[in-house]
Amino acid sequence: MKKWFILLALVTVAVGGWYFYQHPLRRKPTASALATATALAERRSITFVVDATGDLGPADQVSVRPEINGRISTLTVDVGDRVKKGDLLFALDDKDLQTQRSSRVTEIEGARLQFERAERNHRRGQELFATTLISKEQMDDLMTEQELAKNAQERARRSLDQIDDQLSKTKILAPFDCTILTRPISVGQAVSGAGGFNSGSEVLTIADLNRMIVNAHVNQADVARLKAALSVTVEVEAVPGLNLEGVIERIAPQATIKNNIKGFATLIRLVTLDPRVRPGMTANLHIPLPASGNVLTIPVAAVFSDRGSQIIYVQDEEGFDARPVRIGASDIQFVEILEGVSEGESVSLVRPSDDTLRPSQRKSAVASQTNGTTNRPLTAGGTLTNSAARTP
Repeated sequence: MKKWFILLALVTVAVGGWYFYQHPLRRKPTASALATATALAERRSITFVVDATGDLGPADQVSVRPEINGRISTLTVDVGDRVKKGDLLFALDDKDLQTQRSSRVTEIEGARLQFERAERNHRRGQELFATTLISKEQMDDLMTEQELAKNAQERARRSLDQIDDQLSKTKILAPFDCTILTRPISVGQAVSGAGGFNSGSEVLTIADLNRMIVNAHVNQADVARLKAALSVTVEVEAVPGLNLEGVIERIAPQATIKNNIKGFATLIRLVTLDPRVRPGMTANLHIPLPASGNVLTIPVAAVFSDRGSQIIYVQDEEGFDARPVRIGASDIQFVEILEGVSEGESVSLVRPSDDTLRPSQRKSAVASQTNGTTNRPLTAGGTLTNSAARTP
């Protein structure tokens, strides 16, 4: 008889264990189960900084090419030279043009003499025609000769002006204070004019290094928060410890793809300069945005995505309460909570296990798992697309 009582007790324990195993939602969470990583909803100021990378370059850079064909006769500058506005950069050989100019001057003198003779003949003809000593036909011929001589004189002058214009283009002067960046041509080389093949030969590249800019590619998730005139801190990788001040000058209206990242070309003008900074150096940009002061926040890791909505898990005596939240501004660590939690409440930093949820929410949690949907924690910028959260 005693055996049967022992057997009955074992069967009862087994059935009870099986029942609780099959119905975990009816179990109350233990203290150890609730000891999940949590954080308090607290008030703090949120500051956000947009980071980007760009290349330093001059604001004004010019490819210097001659306007006419010729051969380099003088090249007074080299790479790295600083040149003042109006200084000679290079000159073309002008011997042929000088010879042509001498011929045009002679032609002008001959045309002038021809015109003076035709003018004298025309005046004499007028006197003779008045006394009927010459016919009307002869008078018309004298007038035509005078007009032809006048036209020849004008053509000779225009030809001389063209030669003088070409001669003026044999000397290329600096258009502004500049530094020579490249010089691919040497003295004696023949060059083609800008109106010729391939827009002419590049003799020099010059730039004003007193006005520097940064060309950056800003992620599309960040560009909506930027605007012209925002201050920028510029770190130059090649010069450790050097921080320069800049300001956003313009943002491209259309996105482009660079390094497989869609973003917008942004131009930053440097306000402060350093002689160690040179074109082509890499610049790291930090653009601080206006801060949200004394707002209710929780860690970004406490916000989860559930089928397109943001939720948090708030801890109380019965377990974790899943609540939808409305979020605002965000930085890398914290996110502003506009609705869904009160100051001082504890929120979970990891997705709670099902047995730690409040009893009223465990059935829906099991249904979510059955349908293949789970709550996924958000990183700094995960799916906080309706807030100021940053997208890496």
